[in-house]
Amino acid sequence: MRTPIKIALIGVGNCASALVQGLHYYRDKRPEDAIGLMHWEIGGYRPFDVEVVAAFDVDARKVGKDVAEAIFAPPNCTTVFCPDVPKTGVTVRMGRVLDGVADHMKDYPEERTFVVAERPEPTKAEVVRALRESGAEIVVNYLPVGSEEATRFYAECALEAGCAFINCIPVFIASDPKWEARFAAAGLPLIGDDIKSQVGATITHRALAKLFNDRGVKLDRTYQLNVGGNTDFLNMLNRHRLASKKISKTEAVQAMLDRPLRPENIHIGPSDYVPWQKDTKVCFIRMEGRLFGDVPMSLELRLSVEDSPNSAGVVIDAIRVAQLARERGVGGALLGPSAYFMKHPPRQLPDPVARELVERFIAGEDERQIDLDGLLAAGRGRGAPVAG
Repeated sequence: MRTPIKIALIGVGNCASALVQGLHYYRDKRPEDAIGLMHWEIGGYRPFDVEVVAAFDVDARKVGKDVAEAIFAPPNCTTVFCPDVPKTGVTVRMGRVLDGVADHMKDYPEERTFVVAERPEPTKAEVVRALRESGAEIVVNYLPVGSEEATRFYAECALEAGCAFINCIPVFIASDPKWEARFAAAGLPLIGDDIKSQVGATITHRALAKLFNDRGVKLDRTYQLNVGGNTDFLNMLNRHRLASKKISKTEAVQAMLDRPLRPENIHIGPSDYVPWQKDTKVCFIRMEGRLFGDVPMSLELRLSVEDSPNSAGVVIDAIRVAQLARERGVGGALLGPSAYFMKHPPRQLPDPVARELVERFIAGEDERQIDLDGLLAAGRGRGAPVAG
């Protein structure tokens, strides 16, 4: 039995709620009955061999409460699939607001948005001290989309505290060569940026784009429209906070095509906020192309998922892979895991290639010694670089 992996949560919203519920949900499961996992065991770590030792948030209904209570506090609205999460003994600390709360949020009812706690915000030194004293080994960033300044603040804290960093939002850390170099120099693993869901809008769109490409269909134009009712969709009504999100999702699809579409022919991104949908996200994908004889064809798809559990199933793998990297002394961005788990990795790879890199990394191989060009050639993948 392995010693639990100690993690710190930055943001105790719906995604954190699904993750923490999952850490307890799978304790009573057997491997053959464990639905919803890509891996039961990674390097000897099972899905419940993860312990939350620190958490930061800015909402008055969460700060000062045990994590087990805070994950069910408003405005969280994800499905409660494990209602009996025991007390963790970890109190949610006040975090730094910075740009983590969009100005327009104050125009909505309290139950839908943030209620910023009237408490002193911590300095960087105080956050670093809290991480060190808690024994945190990995920091998981769950801040709202558009939290550029706040994400960089916590990435700095993770570096100084000696923690690996898993960046689940579309602020470019792992895919920024300067940040990547800093984590590499510190010998700290980095996985990012912008978490993929197990079966979500982007990974489905990628698979379809690859299908068109591999089957000789010329994709002329496509869109992906997403609507949801959780706090993140409300946050993203501020279009200024969407710049990196649109880049992340668009590049993830473009990377599957031999010849990327012109900007006017591809539209991908969150589209609207529908309160009664809560944590359910509905995605609409349309693809128009031409097949044999230049004959037109089109495809339309509707996908409905519970957003936060859909991503928690990926994060629980990312945490365990990051811990293996820590134990092996591997620092910097993990190429295969970032490409498999994230929408905007340092290098975009076809999902089958990224998955093979993850499996070989878990098995103990050094991904820097793997013939990536050979894998890409065998899979006829593009392996497109990404600009941070």
